[in-house]
Amino acid sequence: MPEAKKILVLGGGFAGIECVRKLEAYFSNNKEVQISLVSEDNFFLFTPMLPQVASGTIETRHIVIPVRTLLKRTKFYEAGVKSIDPHKKIVDLSGTKEKRGISLQYDYLVLALGSQTNFFGMDNLEKLAYSMKTLNDAVVLRNRAIDMLEQADNETDPALKKSLLTFVIVGGGFAGIETAGELMDLLHDARKYYPNIQKTDIRVTVLEAMPAILPGFNEKLAKFALEKLHQRGIEVMVNTKLSNFSGDEVLIEDSRPQTDPVKQYSMNAIQTKTLVWTAGVTPVDIIKKSVFKTNRGGIVVNEFLQSVDFPEVFAVGDCSYLIDPNTKRPLPPTAQNAESEAEIVAKNLYALITNKEKEKFVYTSKGQMAVIGKRSAIASIFGIHLHGFFAWLLWRTIYLSKIPRLDKKIRIFLDWTIDLFFDRDIARLKVMRDKPIEEFTELDEVDDVW
Repeated sequence: MPEAKKILVLGGGFAGIECVRKLEAYFSNNKEVQISLVSEDNFFLFTPMLPQVASGTIETRHIVIPVRTLLKRTKFYEAGVKSIDPHKKIVDLSGTKEKRGISLQYDYLVLALGSQTNFFGMDNLEKLAYSMKTLNDAVVLRNRAIDMLEQADNETDPALKKSLLTFVIVGGGFAGIETAGELMDLLHDARKYYPNIQKTDIRVTVLEAMPAILPGFNEKLAKFALEKLHQRGIEVMVNTKLSNFSGDEVLIEDSRPQTDPVKQYSMNAIQTKTLVWTAGVTPVDIIKKSVFKTNRGGIVVNEFLQSVDFPEVFAVGDCSYLIDPNTKRPLPPTAQNAESEAEIVAKNLYALITNKEKEKFVYTSKGQMAVIGKRSAIASIFGIHLHGFFAWLLWRTIYLSKIPRLDKKIRIFLDWTIDLFFDRDIARLKVMRDKPIEEFTELDEVDDVW
């Protein structure tokens, strides 16, 4: 009896989960193929709804789906990836005080480890800024907004009160714009419980280094979004780059090219205690430091999404690097792209194992959507451009359909329904920052059987 082929998928995000589910469908009755999945969390996070968790529209646990409930025959490991050796075809997983570190052998490897927040070398931002990448980020940001309201309501110094109620969001992409809209909704809805805070006291500002927000979106829709944000009192500053953040003050400067070499752009300041960073992502460190050929931190792959150095290794989603032949630019780090790549990888793995012809990956955008405030959104679906209330309904309908489990769909729908009739909960749940988990430096077990 031939030895079973081992497929190892690293990462439990959109790409990893989609790849595993497709593989399970292809090899449902094939016991000669063993599939394993490794993820640091034992849940799948539906990240497009993170801003709504931050604003309190959706309950925290309703956008997380336990990984094991999504798998049928895949072996699951909740662990961090310590090292990847494509020469020996071994992946080392980290251990803790409670569990042993192990090594997994593979015949085929799928890297879907996603990305991390990119602070572009500004170490102070990493320490002082808030981000919107994880579930913890959303909860912490919500607590911060409520904490600022609590402090500002009893503050007698006008300048300090103003800085407490000023929130600066860096990045005018999807994450930044949606976070700004949801944050403003939370602050305005909660304000009724704070008698010493007026509507005009609250300031939400978005900084975007490019000439326009929502890059890649239809120009008219982006313009509509900008006008809607201004109507709701959200200040958007384009061609504006963050220079520094001290924890009390944001320094900004003009990001346009300087035509006059003598001219110096003036540096302006915004007094604020809260800065939210959504200005970019980068592949995780273990990918950037790996032996694979990389570009901009992502693993360089061919048209079949195989590593150019190791054909048995595939890379998908945010940790891969592939040029779109139409735009001549790297593919965008979106969930839509990650899922599309994962489907092709699963199909090509099936082709390799069954001696069939592989399929080239061709990126085709299905559309884009963004919520820009309460009951308003923009959408571009199959060439049709929509904005306003109908686009908002479409956003909710499409994203609700993408939630993997029925029980979670119902819970989110109920959250949205309750939000129509009742005020938001302004309880601030105090959470502690995660302490680093102590790792063992030695591997205690080699798991090559599964």
